[in-house]
Amino acid sequence: MATKSSNVATKPTKPAKKKEVKKETKLGMAVKKDDNFGEWYSEVVVNSEMIEYYDISGCYILRPQAISIWETLQAFFDPEIKKMGIKNAYFPLFVTENVLQKEKDHIEGFAPEVAWVTKSGKSDLEVPIAIRPTSETVMYPYFAKWIRGHRDLPLKLNQWCNVVRWEFSNPTPFIRSREFLWQEGHTAFATKEEADQEVLEILELYRRVYEEYLAIPVIKGKKSELEKFAGGLYTTSVEAFIPHTGRGIQGATSHCLGQNFAKMFQINFEDDKGGKGMVWQNSWAYSTRTIGVMVMVHGDDKGLVLPPKVASVQVVVIPVPYKDADTTAIKAACESTANELNAAGMRADLDTRENYSPGWKYSHWEMKGVPLRIEIGPRDLEKSQARIVRRDNGAKIDVPMAELVEKVQEILMSIQENLFNIAKEKRDACIEVVHTWDEFMAALNNKKLILAPWCDEEEVEKDVKARTKADQGAAKTLCSPFDQPELPSGTVCFASGKPAKKWTYWGRSY
Repeated sequence: MATKSSNVATKPTKPAKKKEVKKETKLGMAVKKDDNFGEWYSEVVVNSEMIEYYDISGCYILRPQAISIWETLQAFFDPEIKKMGIKNAYFPLFVTENVLQKEKDHIEGFAPEVAWVTKSGKSDLEVPIAIRPTSETVMYPYFAKWIRGHRDLPLKLNQWCNVVRWEFSNPTPFIRSREFLWQEGHTAFATKEEADQEVLEILELYRRVYEEYLAIPVIKGKKSELEKFAGGLYTTSVEAFIPHTGRGIQGATSHCLGQNFAKMFQINFEDDKGGKGMVWQNSWAYSTRTIGVMVMVHGDDKGLVLPPKVASVQVVVIPVPYKDADTTAIKAACESTANELNAAGMRADLDTRENYSPGWKYSHWEMKGVPLRIEIGPRDLEKSQARIVRRDNGAKIDVPMAELVEKVQEILMSIQENLFNIAKEKRDACIEVVHTWDEFMAALNNKKLILAPWCDEEEVEKDVKARTKADQGAAKTLCSPFDQPELPSGTVCFASGKPAKKWTYWGRSY
């Protein structure tokens, strides 16, 4: 019996080892970015451990890798708005139907996306309660309560929260989801001039989020009347572009609401001369969509590519022990290197797992987008050096240990800059200036970001949408850039032939 037991006990050990080795071979991307962008994107966000799919369609679990990026953006943005005198608050998730419907244009814009709570346990609620799609109607009854005189102005609030928009078409992680995280700022001023100034100050912060942190070039501009925020006076935005799909993507918005909501919610104040005034309001927001844009712009066939500024792990240190090598000394050198980098303010990790080969680990950390890999093997130990491998371009360099910290800092800055420059080159190569309808259609079909002279008429924009409607979506205005090229006298609109008033970016969008 003892022999039998012994045989039974040893049998499972061999298959278990084989299975472990098999696991290593499966790491990597099954779909290439150029072959099927949608499938590639879905694979990247899951395999890089950014998200996990949830059992409710359009809802996703944000894993630590994604939340860390969100926290980094928050750590930049929050102190910046506090310098502007904006304070954080928190308002409830729920809003009553009568309050939500107070601003007609506003609710019409969001009506198809509003989710409603209709039951408590098994009982029907007497009055259905909406879950906020945005918080104008949640906050503004209380602005009216808190603002009485000019000394109560400006009132500047922001909240970091989640919102729910029950998207029914093409849910995409980070880009279009039924619940997402964002910040939303809501401010009230005595004058339009103050409101106008803040709109642009906030928009500049959004540009910095994208360009300085996510290494994504954006265009600052104004939305058309058709595309502006429902119920607002005007909307400004930062617009990104995804060359692989030929689609624009709204990166963040800063709205001047004018006095429309103030009228609806009676947000009035007594001015310094005893007269009655009505406040001017703004609202502005950016969301976890930022992360999705970053994945789309920088990711490649190996997986995620993270800009160093937002990477939760900027450097991974991997021991590379060959046969008969002094593994203890190699591991000690790796540990010392990781500690030095962390002490110098970088975010370094050490991968000493023994059940995976160095090659498997390389692929694993490339998939997760870590900007730099440091390899230390027996030869490196002999020469007192380490090998550095860049994620953005695969370049390898051997660096003396004494210079490692300084060199790593320098290369991380270089990667951040290089990612932005490459993204800008690719974006700029897609911009096409057109003057006629035929040129417009050719550019649209070639997945271009189109800059065209436009008469700035809503009916013409509607007509362009109708004439370009296709399976992949219709073309629309993305924004009219603040940085306007010269518009020669006599230039006509590409779509209507009427006198052109401005240059506007057009394209399909997310």
